[in-house]
Order: sequence, then C-alpha cells, then structure tokens
Amino acid sequence: MTLIEFNHQLVNLEKNLKRFAYSLTANQEDSRDLVQETFLKALTYREQFRDHSNLKAWTYTILKNTFINNYRKSVKQNTIFDNTEDFYFLNKTEGPATLKPDAAIPVKEINKEVQSLEDEFRIPFEMHMSGYKYKEIAEKMNLNIGTMKSRIFFSRKKLMKALEEYEPGKS
Repeated sequence: MTLIEFNHQLVNLEKNLKRFAYSLTANQEDSRDLVQETFLKALTYREQFRDHSNLKAWTYTILKNTFINNYRKSVKQNTIFDNTEDFYFLNKTEGPATLKPDAAIPVKEINKEVQSLEDEFRIPFEMHMSGYKYKEIAEKMNLNIGTMKSRIFFSRKKLMKALEEYEPGKS
C-alpha cells in the first residue's frame, strides 16, 4: 500500500474513530485528542502495518491502547502512597494549614461546641475525628460498637443543630 493510499484510508476512518473514542472518554475534547494521537501514532508506525491486513482493526487497536495507557498514567499521577498505620492519611486532602482566613471564626465555634458536649459523646467524637476507627474507640472505651457509633452520630447531630447559623446560604 502506498503512502497516499494509506493516508486516504486513514482519513476515511476518522468519523468511526471519533465515535469509538467518544464511547471511551465520554468527553468531546478528549475524544478529539485521542483520535489525533491515534493518527500521529498510525503515521509514525506506518511501516509496522502489514499490507492486506485490516487497517480499521489496526487503528482501533492503537486508539484503544492509547486510551488505556493514558488512563493508567493519569491514575498513577493521582495515586497517593500512604505508609501510615491503617492508611489514615490516604484520603485526607486538607489539613488545618489549608483553612481559609474567613473559616477561623467558625472553627473556634465548632471547637467550643465540641467541648460543650457531655463526655460520653465528646470523647468518642474527638477520637473519631482524630482518626481512630470505630472498633478501636469501642475497645478503648469498653463500649459495644453500636453504642459507640450511635454516640458519634448523635454528637454530629447536636453539633449540626448548634452550628446551623454557620450553614452556607443562611444569614
């Protein structure tokens, strides 16, 4: 197959490739980028294409493999490695250092309300917020796990009620 025939057949596949790319990405811009990357790879590695074989299948394979490789690369870039016990920090995205200045007053109020809770509610709640697992809290406090979970639940409810004036959209 000559270079001109190859290019012509490749261009004729564009509509189908865009459709297939969109089915993988579910995003118009990403699908266009994927097709463009597929064309670039197909033209770059044209010598590897065997005459009398299926050009459509070959380009679809390039597109699919490119999508998979890009996906794997993006997953690796977003992976957080956590070596702490029980993987506590794995999903923790923010800490006190990331608080905005306008959030300082509500934090003080939250702490004040937490301290006003009865010890039987405050202690399990604080332990949970410090990263202890439900099972650990129940063992340390010598409680049934269901009792401990309900205390944390009721602590949250009490705090939400006490702090409802800070709820976004309320004035």
